Amino acid sequence: MKKGLWLKIAIFATGVSGLTSEFILSTLASYFIGDTIIQWTVVLSIMLFSMGIGSQVSRVVVKHLLVTFLLVEFTLSLLISFSPLIVYSLASKSEFIHILIYGLALLVGFCIGFEIPLATRLNEAHESLDKNISNILSWDYIGSLVGGLSFAFFGLPYLGITNTAFLFGSLNFIVAVILFWKYQGYKLEYKNWIISTIIFLFTVLSLGFIYSEQIILFGEQSRYKDKIVYQEQSKYQKIVITQWKEHFWLFINGNQQLSTFDEFLYHEPMVHPIMALTPEHKNILIIGGGDGFNVKELLKYDDIDNITVVDLDPVMTNLGLEFSGLLQYNDSALHDSKVKILNKDGFSFLEKSELFYDLMIIDLPDAKNLEINKLYTQEFYQMAYRLLRPNGNIITQAGSPYYATRGFYCINKTMRSAGFETLPMHNQVLTLGEWGWIIGSKHYNKEQMISIMKRGSYEKLNNKWLNNESINLITSFGKPLFDTSSVEINTINSPVLYRYYLDGNWDLY
Repeated sequence: MKKGLWLKIAIFATGVSGLTSEFILSTLASYFIGDTIIQWTVVLSIMLFSMGIGSQVSRVVVKHLLVTFLLVEFTLSLLISFSPLIVYSLASKSEFIHILIYGLALLVGFCIGFEIPLATRLNEAHESLDKNISNILSWDYIGSLVGGLSFAFFGLPYLGITNTAFLFGSLNFIVAVILFWKYQGYKLEYKNWIISTIIFLFTVLSLGFIYSEQIILFGEQSRYKDKIVYQEQSKYQKIVITQWKEHFWLFINGNQQLSTFDEFLYHEPMVHPIMALTPEHKNILIIGGGDGFNVKELLKYDDIDNITVVDLDPVMTNLGLEFSGLLQYNDSALHDSKVKILNKDGFSFLEKSELFYDLMIIDLPDAKNLEINKLYTQEFYQMAYRLLRPNGNIITQAGSPYYATRGFYCINKTMRSAGFETLPMHNQVLTLGEWGWIIGSKHYNKEQMISIMKRGSYEKLNNKWLNNESINLITSFGKPLFDTSSVEINTINSPVLYRYYLDGNWDLY
Protein backbone atom coordinates (compact mmCIF):
# COMPACT_ATOMS: atom_id res chain seq x y z
CA MET A 1 0.00 0.00 0.00
CA LYS A 2 1.33 3.46 -0.90
CA LYS A 3 2.71 5.61 1.88
CA GLY A 4 0.44 8.49 0.82
CA LEU A 5 -2.60 6.33 1.45
CA TRP A 6 -1.38 5.51 4.95
CA LEU A 7 -1.11 9.22 5.64
CA LYS A 8 -4.73 9.62 4.64
CA ILE A 9 -5.72 6.69 6.82
CA ALA A 10 -3.91 8.38 9.70
CA ILE A 11 -5.87 11.58 9.07
CA PHE A 12 -9.08 9.53 8.82
CA ALA A 13 -8.27 8.01 12.23
CA THR A 14 -7.65 11.47 13.61
CA GLY A 15 -11.02 12.60 12.30
CA VAL A 16 -12.72 9.60 13.91
CA SER A 17 -11.03 9.92 17.30
CA GLY A 18 -10.94 13.72 17.24
CA LEU A 19 -14.69 14.20 16.94
CA THR A 20 -15.28 11.38 19.39
CA SER A 21 -13.03 13.12 21.91
CA GLU A 22 -15.01 16.35 21.43
CA PHE A 23 -18.22 14.49 22.25
CA ILE A 24 -16.62 12.70 25.21
CA LEU A 25 -15.39 15.96 26.75
CA SER A 26 -18.74 17.65 26.04
CA THR A 27 -20.55 14.81 27.79
CA LEU A 28 -18.20 14.99 30.76
CA ALA A 29 -18.68 18.76 30.95
CA SER A 30 -22.47 18.31 30.94
CA TYR A 31 -22.22 15.75 33.73
CA PHE A 32 -19.78 17.57 36.00
CA ILE A 33 -20.67 21.20 35.29
CA GLY A 34 -24.27 21.06 34.07
CA ASP A 35 -26.29 22.86 31.39
CA THR A 36 -25.85 20.55 28.40
CA ILE A 37 -26.32 23.16 25.67
CA ILE A 38 -23.82 25.59 27.16
CA GLN A 39 -21.18 22.92 27.81
CA TRP A 40 -21.39 21.34 24.37
CA THR A 41 -21.17 24.79 22.82
CA VAL A 42 -18.18 25.84 24.91
CA VAL A 43 -16.22 22.60 24.48
CA LEU A 44 -16.76 22.40 20.72
CA SER A 45 -15.94 26.09 20.31
CA ILE A 46 -12.72 25.73 22.31
CA MET A 47 -11.64 22.74 20.24
CA LEU A 48 -12.32 24.46 16.92
CA PHE A 49 -10.48 27.56 18.09
CA SER A 50 -7.49 25.55 19.29
CA MET A 51 -7.39 23.65 16.00
CA GLY A 52 -6.81 26.98 14.31
CA ILE A 53 -4.01 27.80 16.75
CA GLY A 54 -2.44 24.39 16.17
CA SER A 55 -2.52 24.92 12.41
CA GLN A 56 -0.72 28.23 12.78
CA VAL A 57 1.94 26.85 15.15
CA SER A 58 2.66 23.89 12.85
CA ARG A 59 4.42 26.30 10.48
CA VAL A 60 7.42 26.42 12.82
CA VAL A 61 8.21 22.76 12.04
CA VAL A 62 10.53 22.78 9.03
CA LYS A 63 12.25 19.39 9.38
CA HIS A 64 11.61 15.95 10.88
CA LEU A 65 8.01 16.24 9.70
CA LEU A 66 7.17 12.56 10.00
CA VAL A 67 8.69 12.23 13.46
CA THR A 68 6.73 15.26 14.59
CA PHE A 69 3.56 13.84 13.05
CA LEU A 70 4.05 10.55 14.90
CA LEU A 71 4.64 12.37 18.18
CA VAL A 72 1.41 14.29 17.75
CA GLU A 73 -0.46 11.04 17.03
CA PHE A 74 1.02 9.47 20.15
CA THR A 75 0.06 12.53 22.20
CA LEU A 76 -3.49 12.42 20.87
CA SER A 77 -3.81 8.76 21.75
CA LEU A 78 -2.86 9.53 25.36
CA LEU A 79 -5.06 12.61 25.67
CA ILE A 80 -8.13 10.96 24.17
CA SER A 81 -7.73 7.65 26.02
CA PHE A 82 -7.10 9.15 29.44
CA SER A 83 -9.33 12.24 29.37
CA PRO A 84 -12.26 10.55 31.22
CA LEU A 85 -9.90 9.04 33.80
CA ILE A 86 -8.23 12.40 34.38
CA VAL A 87 -11.57 14.14 34.83
CA TYR A 88 -13.04 11.49 37.13
CA SER A 89 -9.92 11.17 39.27
CA LEU A 90 -9.83 14.93 39.88
CA ALA A 91 -13.60 15.35 40.20
CA SER A 92 -13.36 16.15 43.90
CA LYS A 93 -11.74 19.46 42.94
CA SER A 94 -15.14 20.55 41.67
CA GLU A 95 -14.32 24.26 41.73
CA PHE A 96 -11.64 23.66 39.08
CA ILE A 97 -13.27 20.93 37.02
CA HIS A 98 -14.33 23.30 34.25
CA ILE A 99 -10.73 24.48 33.84
CA LEU A 100 -9.57 20.88 33.57
CA ILE A 101 -12.15 19.87 30.96
CA TYR A 102 -11.70 23.01 28.89
CA GLY A 103 -7.93 22.59 29.12
CA LEU A 104 -8.16 19.05 27.77
CA ALA A 105 -10.39 20.30 24.94
CA LEU A 106 -7.78 22.94 24.17
CA LEU A 107 -4.95 20.39 24.02
CA VAL A 108 -6.84 17.87 21.88
CA GLY A 109 -7.96 20.57 19.44
CA PHE A 110 -4.42 21.96 19.24
CA CYS A 111 -2.98 18.55 18.36
CA ILE A 112 -5.61 17.89 15.70
CA GLY A 113 -5.03 21.30 14.12
CA PHE A 114 -1.26 20.85 14.35
CA GLU A 115 -1.10 17.53 12.51
CA ILE A 116 -3.38 18.19 9.53
CA PRO A 117 -0.95 20.70 7.90
CA LEU A 118 1.90 18.27 8.65
CA ALA A 119 0.07 15.48 6.84
CA THR A 120 -0.56 17.81 3.90
CA ARG A 121 3.12 18.68 3.67
CA LEU A 122 4.15 15.02 3.97
CA ASN A 123 1.74 14.13 1.19
CA GLU A 124 3.25 16.68 -1.20
CA ALA A 125 5.66 14.02 -2.47
CA HIS A 126 2.77 11.79 -3.52
CA GLU A 127 0.10 14.11 -4.98
CA SER A 128 -0.24 17.44 -6.73
CA LEU A 129 -1.31 20.44 -4.68
CA ASP A 130 -4.97 20.47 -5.78
CA LYS A 131 -5.50 16.77 -5.00
CA ASN A 132 -3.34 16.84 -1.89
CA ILE A 133 -5.31 19.42 0.10
CA SER A 134 -8.76 18.19 -0.98
CA ASN A 135 -7.91 14.55 -0.24
CA ILE A 136 -6.40 15.21 3.19
CA LEU A 137 -9.40 17.31 4.24
CA SER A 138 -11.88 14.83 2.76
CA TRP A 139 -10.40 11.94 4.74
CA ASP A 140 -10.53 14.03 7.91
CA TYR A 141 -14.16 15.02 7.37
CA ILE A 142 -15.22 11.47 6.55
CA GLY A 143 -13.47 10.29 9.70
CA SER A 144 -15.40 12.90 11.68
CA LEU A 145 -18.67 11.53 10.34
CA VAL A 146 -17.72 7.98 11.28
CA GLY A 147 -16.52 9.10 14.72
CA GLY A 148 -19.70 11.04 15.49
CA LEU A 149 -22.02 8.23 14.45
CA SER A 150 -19.90 5.66 16.27
CA PHE A 151 -20.03 7.65 19.49
CA ALA A 152 -23.81 8.14 19.36
CA PHE A 153 -24.90 4.67 18.26
CA PHE A 154 -22.13 2.38 19.52
CA GLY A 155 -19.65 3.94 21.91
CA LEU A 156 -21.79 5.66 24.54
CA PRO A 157 -24.73 3.20 24.63
CA TYR A 158 -22.68 -0.02 24.59
CA LEU A 159 -19.15 0.76 25.78
CA GLY A 160 -19.58 3.75 28.06
CA ILE A 161 -17.39 6.86 28.03
CA THR A 162 -14.22 5.27 29.43
CA ASN A 163 -14.04 2.30 27.08
CA THR A 164 -15.04 4.51 24.14
CA ALA A 165 -12.15 6.85 24.93
CA PHE A 166 -9.64 3.98 25.04
CA LEU A 167 -10.99 2.43 21.85
CA PHE A 168 -10.74 5.59 19.76
CA GLY A 169 -7.61 6.86 21.49
CA SER A 170 -5.89 3.58 20.68
CA LEU A 171 -6.89 4.04 17.06
CA ASN A 172 -4.44 6.94 16.80
CA PHE A 173 -1.73 4.81 18.38
CA ILE A 174 -2.29 1.85 16.06
CA VAL A 175 -2.30 3.95 12.91
CA ALA A 176 0.86 5.77 14.04
CA VAL A 177 2.61 2.43 14.62
CA ILE A 178 1.59 1.21 11.15
CA LEU A 179 2.77 4.48 9.63
CA PHE A 180 6.13 4.12 11.39
CA TRP A 181 6.47 0.56 10.11
CA LYS A 182 5.67 1.62 6.54
CA TYR A 183 8.20 4.47 6.60
CA GLN A 184 11.04 2.87 8.59
CA GLY A 185 12.98 1.83 5.47
CA TYR A 186 13.14 5.41 4.19
CA LYS A 187 15.81 7.00 6.40
CA LEU A 188 13.37 7.72 9.21
CA GLU A 189 15.06 9.69 11.99
CA TYR A 190 15.19 8.63 15.65
CA LYS A 191 14.05 5.05 15.03
CA ASN A 192 15.22 3.67 18.37
CA TRP A 193 13.68 6.56 20.25
CA ILE A 194 10.34 6.05 18.50
CA ILE A 195 10.41 2.30 19.16
CA SER A 196 10.97 3.00 22.86
CA THR A 197 8.07 5.46 22.81
CA ILE A 198 5.81 2.86 21.19
CA ILE A 199 6.66 0.26 23.85
CA PHE A 200 6.11 2.81 26.62
CA LEU A 201 2.76 3.98 25.24
CA PHE A 202 1.54 0.43 24.68
CA THR A 203 2.31 -0.33 28.33
CA VAL A 204 0.62 2.85 29.59
CA LEU A 205 -2.50 2.37 27.44
CA SER A 206 -2.79 -1.27 28.48
CA LEU A 207 -2.46 -0.49 32.19
CA GLY A 208 -4.87 2.41 31.89
CA PHE A 209 -7.48 0.22 30.25
CA ILE A 210 -7.03 -2.61 32.76
CA TYR A 211 -7.34 -0.34 35.81
CA SER A 212 -9.83 2.15 34.36
CA GLU A 213 -12.79 0.92 36.41
CA GLN A 214 -10.85 1.25 39.67
CA ILE A 215 -9.70 4.75 38.69
CA ILE A 216 -13.23 5.81 37.77
CA LEU A 217 -14.59 4.40 41.02
CA PHE A 218 -11.93 6.26 43.02
CA GLY A 219 -12.79 9.52 41.28
CA GLU A 220 -16.54 9.05 41.64
CA GLN A 221 -16.25 8.04 45.27
CA SER A 222 -14.61 11.37 46.06
CA ARG A 223 -17.85 13.11 45.04
CA TYR A 224 -20.09 11.13 47.41
CA LYS A 225 -19.95 10.81 51.17
CA ASP A 226 -21.22 7.21 51.19
CA LYS A 227 -19.89 4.08 49.54
CA ILE A 228 -20.74 3.66 45.85
CA VAL A 229 -22.33 0.25 45.27
CA TYR A 230 -23.42 0.80 41.66
CA GLN A 231 -22.53 3.18 38.85
CA GLU A 232 -23.18 3.23 35.14
CA GLN A 233 -23.04 5.75 32.33
CA SER A 234 -26.12 4.91 30.28
CA LYS A 235 -26.87 6.33 26.87
CA TYR A 236 -28.79 9.13 28.55
CA GLN A 237 -27.35 9.80 32.00
CA LYS A 238 -24.86 8.90 34.71
CA ILE A 239 -26.49 6.76 37.40
CA VAL A 240 -24.87 6.22 40.80
CA ILE A 241 -26.21 4.38 43.85
CA THR A 242 -24.54 4.77 47.24
CA GLN A 243 -25.18 2.91 50.49
CA TRP A 244 -25.16 3.99 54.13
CA LYS A 245 -25.94 1.22 56.60
CA GLU A 246 -29.07 -0.49 55.23
CA HIS A 247 -30.21 2.45 53.08
CA PHE A 248 -29.48 3.48 49.49
CA TRP A 249 -29.22 6.82 47.68
CA LEU A 250 -29.93 7.17 43.95
CA PHE A 251 -28.16 9.94 42.00
CA ILE A 252 -28.62 10.94 38.35
CA ASN A 253 -25.89 13.14 36.88
CA GLY A 254 -24.70 13.89 40.40
CA ASN A 255 -28.12 15.03 41.67
CA GLN A 256 -29.96 13.04 44.32
CA GLN A 257 -33.23 11.53 43.13
CA LEU A 258 -34.25 9.54 46.20
CA SER A 259 -33.09 7.88 49.37
CA THR A 260 -34.67 4.72 50.72
CA PHE A 261 -34.23 6.34 54.14
CA ASP A 262 -37.06 8.81 53.56
CA GLU A 263 -38.51 8.16 50.08
CA PHE A 264 -42.00 7.90 51.62
CA LEU A 265 -41.88 11.62 52.47
CA TYR A 266 -41.64 12.20 48.72
CA HIS A 267 -43.76 9.45 47.19
CA GLU A 268 -46.70 9.36 49.61
CA PRO A 269 -47.58 13.05 49.03
CA MET A 270 -47.09 12.56 45.30
CA VAL A 271 -49.49 9.62 45.01
CA HIS A 272 -52.18 9.51 47.68
CA PRO A 273 -53.63 13.06 47.67
CA ILE A 274 -54.19 12.96 43.91
CA MET A 275 -55.62 9.44 44.16
CA ALA A 276 -58.16 10.80 46.68
CA LEU A 277 -58.93 13.57 44.21
CA THR A 278 -59.45 11.23 41.25
CA PRO A 279 -62.76 9.29 41.25
CA GLU A 280 -61.63 6.44 38.96
CA HIS A 281 -58.26 4.68 39.00
CA LYS A 282 -58.55 2.23 36.11
CA ASN A 283 -55.71 3.42 33.87
CA ILE A 284 -52.75 5.31 35.27
CA LEU A 285 -49.74 6.68 33.40
CA ILE A 286 -46.38 7.36 35.04
CA ILE A 287 -43.76 9.25 33.04
CA GLY A 288 -40.39 8.75 34.70
CA GLY A 289 -40.43 6.93 38.01
CA GLY A 290 -38.40 3.98 36.76
CA ASP A 291 -37.29 3.24 40.35
CA GLY A 292 -40.73 1.76 41.08
CA PHE A 293 -41.60 3.71 44.25
CA ASN A 294 -44.65 5.49 42.83
CA VAL A 295 -45.90 2.13 41.59
CA LYS A 296 -45.45 0.70 45.10
CA GLU A 297 -47.77 3.37 46.51
CA LEU A 298 -50.32 2.91 43.71
CA LEU A 299 -50.55 -0.83 44.29
CA LYS A 300 -52.11 -0.11 47.68
CA TYR A 301 -55.34 0.45 45.69
CA ASP A 302 -57.31 -2.57 44.50
CA ASP A 303 -59.35 -0.76 41.84
CA ILE A 304 -56.41 -0.11 39.50
CA ASP A 305 -56.46 -2.09 36.25
CA ASN A 306 -53.32 -0.87 34.47
CA ILE A 307 -50.23 1.15 35.35
CA THR A 308 -48.06 2.20 32.41
CA VAL A 309 -44.54 3.34 33.29
CA VAL A 310 -42.83 5.32 30.50
CA ASP A 311 -39.17 5.87 31.31
CA LEU A 312 -36.64 6.65 28.60
CA ASP A 313 -33.69 4.86 30.17
CA PRO A 314 -33.78 1.03 30.30
CA VAL A 315 -30.87 1.11 32.74
CA MET A 316 -33.09 2.94 35.23
CA THR A 317 -36.06 0.60 34.88
CA ASN A 318 -33.75 -2.42 35.09
CA LEU A 319 -32.50 -1.09 38.41
CA GLY A 320 -36.09 -0.78 39.61
CA LEU A 321 -36.67 -4.36 38.50
CA GLU A 322 -33.44 -6.02 39.57
CA PHE A 323 -31.25 -4.03 41.98
CA SER A 324 -31.64 -5.64 45.39
CA GLY A 325 -31.11 -2.37 47.26
CA LEU A 326 -34.21 -0.92 45.58
CA LEU A 327 -36.29 -4.10 45.44
CA GLN A 328 -36.41 -4.46 49.20
CA TYR A 329 -37.90 -0.96 49.50
CA ASN A 330 -40.12 -0.73 46.39
CA ASP A 331 -41.63 -4.14 47.24
CA SER A 332 -40.73 -5.43 43.73
CA ALA A 333 -43.63 -3.30 42.51
CA LEU A 334 -42.52 -3.19 38.87
CA HIS A 335 -42.94 -6.98 38.66
CA ASP A 336 -46.68 -6.72 39.33
CA SER A 337 -48.91 -8.00 36.51
CA LYS A 338 -50.75 -4.66 36.37
CA VAL A 339 -47.55 -2.83 35.43
CA LYS A 340 -46.35 -2.28 31.87
CA ILE A 341 -42.91 -0.72 31.31
CA LEU A 342 -42.08 1.18 28.13
CA ASN A 343 -38.60 2.62 27.53
CA LYS A 344 -39.68 5.57 25.43
CA ASP A 345 -39.41 9.34 25.44
CA GLY A 346 -42.35 10.71 27.44
CA PHE A 347 -42.99 13.63 25.10
CA SER A 348 -43.07 11.43 22.01
CA PHE A 349 -45.23 8.89 23.83
CA LEU A 350 -47.92 11.48 24.56
CA GLU A 351 -47.72 12.78 21.00
CA LYS A 352 -48.52 9.35 19.57
CA SER A 353 -50.81 7.98 22.28
CA GLU A 354 -54.46 7.32 21.53
CA LEU A 355 -55.27 6.00 25.00
CA PHE A 356 -56.99 7.96 27.75
CA TYR A 357 -55.97 7.96 31.39
CA ASP A 358 -57.62 8.67 34.74
CA LEU A 359 -54.41 9.90 36.27
CA MET A 360 -50.91 10.94 35.19
CA ILE A 361 -47.88 11.07 37.47
CA ILE A 362 -44.86 12.92 36.07
CA ASP A 363 -41.80 12.01 38.14
CA LEU A 364 -38.74 13.30 36.30
CA PRO A 365 -35.45 14.95 37.27
CA ASP A 366 -35.41 18.73 37.49
CA ALA A 367 -35.40 20.50 34.12
CA LYS A 368 -31.75 21.51 34.20
CA ASN A 369 -31.25 20.85 30.49
CA LEU A 370 -33.31 21.19 27.32
CA GLU A 371 -33.90 17.44 26.99
CA ILE A 372 -35.83 17.35 30.27
CA ASN A 373 -37.20 20.88 29.85
CA LYS A 374 -39.57 19.80 27.06
CA LEU A 375 -41.39 17.53 29.53
CA TYR A 376 -42.35 20.60 31.55
CA THR A 377 -43.60 22.74 28.66
CA GLN A 378 -46.99 24.12 27.74
CA GLU A 379 -47.05 21.77 24.75
CA PHE A 380 -46.44 18.74 26.97
CA TYR A 381 -49.20 19.71 29.40
CA GLN A 382 -51.60 20.38 26.53
CA MET A 383 -51.06 16.84 25.28
CA ALA A 384 -51.57 15.52 28.82
CA TYR A 385 -54.79 17.53 29.10
CA ARG A 386 -56.08 15.96 25.88
CA LEU A 387 -55.36 12.40 27.06
CA LEU A 388 -56.88 12.77 30.55
CA ARG A 389 -60.50 11.76 31.03
CA PRO A 390 -62.96 14.53 32.07
CA ASN A 391 -62.40 13.85 35.79
CA GLY A 392 -58.73 13.11 35.30
CA ASN A 393 -55.84 14.75 37.11
CA ILE A 394 -52.08 15.14 36.69
CA ILE A 395 -49.30 15.69 39.21
CA THR A 396 -45.74 16.62 38.41
CA GLN A 397 -42.55 16.80 40.41
CA ALA A 398 -41.79 20.53 40.45
CA GLY A 399 -38.50 20.92 42.27
CA SER A 400 -38.13 22.97 45.40
CA PRO A 401 -40.29 26.07 46.03
CA TYR A 402 -37.40 27.42 48.13
CA TYR A 403 -34.23 26.39 46.28
CA ALA A 404 -35.67 26.89 42.78
CA THR A 405 -38.47 29.34 43.47
CA ARG A 406 -38.90 30.74 39.96
CA GLY A 407 -38.73 27.27 38.47
CA PHE A 408 -41.48 26.03 40.79
CA TYR A 409 -43.84 28.88 39.97
CA CYS A 410 -42.96 28.65 36.27
CA ILE A 411 -44.26 25.06 36.21
CA ASN A 412 -47.43 26.18 37.99
CA LYS A 413 -48.02 28.99 35.50
CA THR A 414 -47.25 26.74 32.54
CA MET A 415 -49.75 24.08 33.66
CA ARG A 416 -52.43 26.73 34.08
CA SER A 417 -51.73 28.01 30.56
CA ALA A 418 -52.51 24.50 29.27
CA GLY A 419 -56.01 24.61 30.79
CA PHE A 420 -55.47 23.02 34.21
CA GLU A 421 -56.61 24.37 37.54
CA THR A 422 -53.57 23.94 39.74
CA LEU A 423 -52.73 23.18 43.34
CA PRO A 424 -49.10 23.54 44.48
CA MET A 425 -47.91 21.23 47.28
CA HIS A 426 -44.71 20.85 49.25
CA ASN A 427 -43.15 18.71 51.96
CA GLN A 428 -39.94 18.52 53.94
CA VAL A 429 -37.99 15.51 52.67
CA LEU A 430 -35.16 14.93 55.13
CA THR A 431 -32.41 14.14 52.60
CA LEU A 432 -33.62 16.55 49.91
CA GLY A 433 -34.88 19.54 51.81
CA GLU A 434 -38.18 21.27 51.05
CA TRP A 435 -39.58 19.74 47.87
CA GLY A 436 -42.66 20.41 45.78
CA TRP A 437 -45.27 19.09 43.38
CA ILE A 438 -48.10 20.65 41.42
CA ILE A 439 -51.47 19.02 40.79
CA GLY A 440 -53.42 19.90 37.66
CA SER A 441 -57.14 19.20 37.47
CA LYS A 442 -59.55 19.40 34.55
CA HIS A 443 -62.58 19.55 36.85
CA TYR A 444 -61.88 21.08 40.28
CA ASN A 445 -60.59 24.44 41.41
CA LYS A 446 -57.94 24.82 44.11
CA GLU A 447 -60.36 25.04 47.06
CA GLN A 448 -62.36 22.04 45.86
CA MET A 449 -59.18 20.00 45.46
CA ILE A 450 -58.04 20.72 49.02
CA SER A 451 -61.50 19.94 50.42
CA ILE A 452 -61.69 16.57 48.65
CA MET A 453 -58.13 15.64 49.57
CA LYS A 454 -58.80 16.32 53.25
CA ARG A 455 -61.56 13.70 53.16
CA GLY A 456 -59.26 10.99 51.79
CA SER A 457 -59.10 7.55 53.43
CA TYR A 458 -55.37 7.62 54.12
CA GLU A 459 -55.52 5.66 57.38
CA LYS A 460 -56.46 2.52 55.45
CA LEU A 461 -53.33 2.64 53.29
CA ASN A 462 -50.72 1.76 55.91
CA ASN A 463 -48.72 4.90 55.08
CA LYS A 464 -45.58 5.73 56.99
CA TRP A 465 -46.26 9.48 57.17
CA LEU A 466 -49.18 10.86 55.18
CA ASN A 467 -52.54 11.20 56.96
CA ASN A 468 -55.57 13.50 56.75
CA GLU A 469 -54.03 16.12 59.00
CA SER A 470 -50.92 16.38 56.81
CA ILE A 471 -52.99 17.72 53.89
CA ASN A 472 -53.18 21.10 55.66
CA LEU A 473 -49.40 21.15 55.91
CA ILE A 474 -48.51 20.19 52.34
CA THR A 475 -51.03 22.57 50.71
CA SER A 476 -50.13 25.65 52.76
CA PHE A 477 -47.57 28.18 51.54
CA GLY A 478 -46.15 31.44 52.73
CA LYS A 479 -45.01 34.14 50.36
CA PRO A 480 -42.46 33.15 47.70
CA LEU A 481 -38.89 33.84 48.79
CA PHE A 482 -38.25 35.73 45.56
CA ASP A 483 -40.35 37.87 43.26
CA THR A 484 -42.19 35.59 40.82
CA SER A 485 -44.32 38.22 39.08
CA SER A 486 -42.12 38.19 35.96
CA VAL A 487 -41.97 34.39 35.62
CA GLU A 488 -42.76 33.32 32.07
CA ILE A 489 -44.57 30.32 30.61
CA ASN A 490 -42.22 27.51 29.59
CA THR A 491 -42.61 26.45 25.94
CA ILE A 492 -40.65 24.53 23.34
CA ASN A 493 -39.74 27.75 21.53
CA SER A 494 -39.03 29.67 24.73
CA PRO A 495 -37.46 27.18 27.19
CA VAL A 496 -37.19 29.43 30.23
CA LEU A 497 -37.57 26.79 32.93
CA TYR A 498 -34.13 25.28 32.69
CA ARG A 499 -32.62 28.75 33.06
CA TYR A 500 -34.69 29.33 36.20
CA TYR A 501 -33.28 26.10 37.64
CA LEU A 502 -29.70 26.97 36.78
CA ASP A 503 -30.16 30.40 38.38
CA GLY A 504 -31.90 28.97 41.44
CA ASN A 505 -31.36 29.68 45.09
CA TRP A 506 -29.20 26.60 45.59
CA ASP A 507 -26.85 28.42 47.93
CA LEU A 508 -29.62 28.22 50.54
CA TYR A 509 -29.45 24.40 50.54
